[in-house]
Amino acid sequence: MSTKILGLRTVGYKVSDLTAAKKWYTEAFETEPYFDEPFYVGFNIAGYELGLMPDEAVNGDNVITYWGVENIESEYYRMLDLGAAEHEAPHGVGGDIAVASVKDPWGNIIGLIYNPHFKL
Repeated sequence: MSTKILGLRTVGYKVSDLTAAKKWYTEAFETEPYFDEPFYVGFNIAGYELGLMPDEAVNGDNVITYWGVENIESEYYRMLDLGAAEHEAPHGVGGDIAVASVKDPWGNIIGLIYNPHFKL
């Protein structure tokens, strides 16, 4: 049986001030964002994505790690069939990139991402 999970791709941080966070992360990682929109700022850090997402409620639930998949819909529903709970249904986030997330039976968030710009 071959795995459908392709490996770690993205870690996303929810921030209350996207502009200030973008400035801080640009300086901290000495890297300009490659994707810069009001809903998401993405940095390519040595081949891995560091993403900033605006969210006023940054207590708890503010970090999400995304695992690469080839088919976001099928992997999302496969996880639900295994007993995970819906956290965020699959949806596009710009271009041909799509994300989704589930909560495992213990409440941990598992992010899934289809991003054809990150190939092994």
